[in-house]
Amino acid sequence: MQVDELLAESKERRALDPARRKYLFQRCLELKKSVDENTSVLQKLKKTDEPAPVGNYNQRKEEEEKQLLKLSQQLQKLAAVLSEDNVDGKYQNSPQTEQENEEEEEDEEGSGEEDAEEDDDDDGEEEEEDDDESDDQPTIKEFITVGDFVAQQEGDLTFKNGEVLLILDKKPDGWWMATNSKGERGLVPKTYLMASNKDGVGQEASEEESEEDIEVVDETANSTKIKKRTDSHWSAVRKAITENNTIDMLATMGAVPAGFRPSTLSQLLEEGNQFQASYFIQPEFTPSQLAFRDLVWNPETDSIQPRPTRISLILTLWNCKMIPLPGVSIQVLSRHVRLCLFDGNRVLSNIHTVRATWQPKNPKTWTFSPRVTGILPSLLDGDCFVRSNSSSPDVGILFELGITYIRNSTSERGELSCGWAFLKLFDASGIPISSKAYELVLNGGTPYERGIEVDPSISRRASSGVFLQMLTLKKQPQLLVKVRSLSTQSRGTLNLLPETLIGSMCCIHLLIFYRQILSDVLLKDRISTQSADLISNPVLATFPKLMEQPDLMDALRSAWAEKESTLKRSEKRDQEFLKSVFFLVYHDSVFPLLHFTSFPQHKWAEEESEASRWKVIADFLKQNQAKDGALYSLLSSESVHKAFDISEITYDFLGQARRSSTSV
Repeated sequence: MQVDELLAESKERRALDPARRKYLFQRCLELKKSVDENTSVLQKLKKTDEPAPVGNYNQRKEEEEKQLLKLSQQLQKLAAVLSEDNVDGKYQNSPQTEQENEEEEEDEEGSGEEDAEEDDDDDGEEEEEDDDESDDQPTIKEFITVGDFVAQQEGDLTFKNGEVLLILDKKPDGWWMATNSKGERGLVPKTYLMASNKDGVGQEASEEESEEDIEVVDETANSTKIKKRTDSHWSAVRKAITENNTIDMLATMGAVPAGFRPSTLSQLLEEGNQFQASYFIQPEFTPSQLAFRDLVWNPETDSIQPRPTRISLILTLWNCKMIPLPGVSIQVLSRHVRLCLFDGNRVLSNIHTVRATWQPKNPKTWTFSPRVTGILPSLLDGDCFVRSNSSSPDVGILFELGITYIRNSTSERGELSCGWAFLKLFDASGIPISSKAYELVLNGGTPYERGIEVDPSISRRASSGVFLQMLTLKKQPQLLVKVRSLSTQSRGTLNLLPETLIGSMCCIHLLIFYRQILSDVLLKDRISTQSADLISNPVLATFPKLMEQPDLMDALRSAWAEKESTLKRSEKRDQEFLKSVFFLVYHDSVFPLLHFTSFPQHKWAEEESEASRWKVIADFLKQNQAKDGALYSLLSSESVHKAFDISEITYDFLGQARRSSTSV
């Protein structure tokens, strides 16, 4: 046990050098803090919290409490003894007189040199450790505080702006062990510190390592080695990894757990359209660029040729459990999951977003709609289709839980990752995973980091006790998903979609209409396959814009459902007739809305903007229904349209189609 080892090491404390005594004292404080935290958790534990019946529960709980109390008393006595033995007055907890402090300040430099010489002579191993620390730059121990900080929990050190703190231990989680001029010890956040050197020049503690020095070489959950990249994809990931100043500040304030990071997938979406669904629904050229790779005409069926792929499945998001709550200093605008195909190094598909719902009585649980019908927004659809022809043996689905937030004090907006999980789609022998439910434990940090927990405080409270270990396991954030098997009909439907795409099941019939119209225009009705002229077709020209505006997609889905309910059974079996009706519905619903000046611009996670847009949509659809189409609205003097642009009605497939990538 750690306490027994510490007691054994401290028996001959008089023979230890000062540096070793300081280390043992600090270790003693940390162990006592951990024991006290475990005691507090154990006292709150109830029999109903256990996942399985436990015999003699009260007796066993009482024994655990006695054991923890005994350990706490032993550590408290040892800490008192080590504090008295400490010969360096600057680290003592006992009060000092002003005269003693003045004498120490006068002799500080000399005593520091003598102590350093004694350390070099007495302990060679410590000298090696110090050399390792100072290979790149001198070790800085004195820091100046750049703001006021009030202790958030037991063990923290309160300080004022401008104080000088001596750092005893730089912990990797950003909370450093420090002591002030009064000899008081505690943990302090590194984001509140500025290094002080002999020249009087300050340097922020959070910037001790420059961006140029950071190279990510790590492994993800599928044990795939990460290679350094320099393209635009990697620049977004690098930005998410290195720009952590805001996150450090939020973590210091207690607003978010230490494992939260800037959203990696959100950064990629901001890079351009290469990870958006509007890009992946476009036809893909063959390497020669003389034909389309995933858009082929079948003359026998007089329709698009189905394209079976290596990955073709339906995934259902069920819920997320034990997601840590943000602090009151930030307001959450959206809780959501972003998912994409991932091979441990690259994103291989579009990034699809599903918004989660939650209840105030159970705020740590996020839920999703397993099947969206009627007027429910497609953004809430937990049923997702996944398609890809990637041959990578490590391909899988990357899930990133995120929140869009705004800081109450500064009105600053941002998006954080609350954890990520990876579901590998093939085993070591290349066999697809089974169709069943999967409970995925979330990792902290970014998908390019490993060994980071979403909330490290959960593990710090754990001990060797059976009860606490079981409780800790239950408190780990998790994502529950289900891989569904495909029926013959659903597999045939998915095969009409592009080879690589992730999207909502509730919109799949609209995507198939777009693909069928695309194949008619590019393959069936084009006068010459050598012609690259602009094609007059408003549906092909504007439909991709709907992929990034889910409320407009919902408007089209609603208008089509209403129209389809009026069709006869024979009409529903006539594909050519259905396509002609789809054209009319599209022009009477979403096409005019794209060009209204009164239609607010789409903004992610802005409640006011979303409500205004939906009001305009609802009023427009209601008016069209009363006037039997959109012609009245288009010709009305009350409707103001944007200046006409030829791109509104023409489709440039040469500029829109994707180029084949042999690296995918």
